[in-house]
Amino acid sequence: MTDKLTHIDADGAARMVDISAKATTQRSATAEGRILIAPAALAAIAEGSVKKGDVLAVARIAGIMAAKKTAELIPLCHPLPIAGVTLDLVIEADGIRATATVVTAYTTGIEMEAMTAVSVALLTIYDMAKAMDKGMRIEGVRLLAKTGGKSGDWHAEDSSSRRRPGSQE
Repeated sequence: MTDKLTHIDADGAARMVDISAKATTQRSATAEGRILIAPAALAAIAEGSVKKGDVLAVARIAGIMAAKKTAELIPLCHPLPIAGVTLDLVIEADGIRATATVVTAYTTGIEMEAMTAVSVALLTIYDMAKAMDKGMRIEGVRLLAKTGGKSGDWHAEDSSSRRRPGSQE
C-alpha cells in the first residue's frame, strides 16, 4: 500500500485524479455499519408499525439511491457506472446492521459508493424513527472488502485484531 495522497498535487492543492489511462476492471466493494436503537423503537420497526411507514424498505431504497449519488456528495469522487447495488438490513438484538455491496466495471474503485449506501440507509432509519428514540447511535461504518483494480483485493481484518495504520504492533 502507498502512503501517497492521490487527491493532492505537488503544491498541496486538491485535485480530481485523472483515471483516463487506467484499465477497466470488474470491481466490487462491501461496507457495513450499525444503528443502535432503544427496544421499543426497534420493536416498532420490526413490526412495521412506525407512523412514517416501512422503515426498512425506505432505508434500503435510500441507500441504493445514495450509492448512485456519491460523486455528487463527495467532492473528488468520480461518477461511476454502477452495475448493481445490494443493501441488506438485519435486525439484531440492539439495533440494525446495514451491509451494502456495490459492483461496477470501471477504471476506479467503488468503496465510497458502498460506504455512502450504508451511511444513508442508517441515517434514513434514524430519520424515520427519531420520534420514538432520539438517542439512536450510528456506529462502525467501515469497508469490509473490495475486489479488482490495480491494488487487488482487500478484506478487513476481524475488528478485535485490527491495528491502526502506522502502529508498531
